[in-house]
Amino acid sequence: MARTRLILAALLALGAFTARAQEIVFKDPVGDDKGPGKYVYPTDPVYKPGSFDLTELKVTQKGDKVTFAVSVNSDLEDPWSMPAPANFSVQMVFVFVQNAKGGLTKGVPGLNIQFAPDSAWNKVVILAPQPQGRVKAEVRDKAADLKDFVVVPAETSGKGRTITGTVDKKELGEGDITKWGYQVVMQSNEGFPDKNDVLTRKVNEYEGQHRFGGGTDSDCDPHVIDVLAGKAVGDKSEIEEQYKMLAYECNADGTSKKMATLKMIKK
Repeated sequence: MARTRLILAALLALGAFTARAQEIVFKDPVGDDKGPGKYVYPTDPVYKPGSFDLTELKVTQKGDKVTFAVSVNSDLEDPWSMPAPANFSVQMVFVFVQNAKGGLTKGVPGLNIQFAPDSAWNKVVILAPQPQGRVKAEVRDKAADLKDFVVVPAETSGKGRTITGTVDKKELGEGDITKWGYQVVMQSNEGFPDKNDVLTRKVNEYEGQHRFGGGTDSDCDPHVIDVLAGKAVGDKSEIEEQYKMLAYECNADGTSKKMATLKMIKK
């Protein structure tokens, strides 16, 4: 009887450990929603301070489902009345995942970023207030070569300050989610994007009603407002790490001389 109790206790402890192991959390400091350091929000009041200030990524696996939860430094609102169950409007989140050898170093069209060779990504989960069908159609029409690498939850919803989407584990790949690399790119949902951009909002030299400012009017600047950096524990030192990753240079004709280059974050 005593041995049976010991075995049962060991199994329960193992189960508890396994449950804990299937969640991983990354933190990001507040106040760094400035892209490479000088970006400013659009002037329309729907873009509230903190709307694109990434504070946390939590990835949780329960059974054969994986949930991505991304939090920002402002209460979510739905000023554009997006289709249910979104409950948010202005944010657009790209969660890049590295879980296998090989992968891609180029970004999704409209972000104007690349990844370092040792940070190549295998999947990107798009959390958008737009319906799944619209997002998939944008990828099909503007990034057909990436369609097998893009994962879009059937439903993405916002509550409080957190945007959440759940996908099948098989869509992401094999392995322990706590051992994977992750990177989060904060952008803004653009219902009328450029013909080559996947629902992303541009960054210009000067901010406008629906345009970020602090960048350039050509397409050599990263269209990224916040990312994970450093060890992703939320330390203020990670702000400078972000600015370094998103640093860029343009040629005189507006083409890219040095593209913003992101790194994956692992625990």
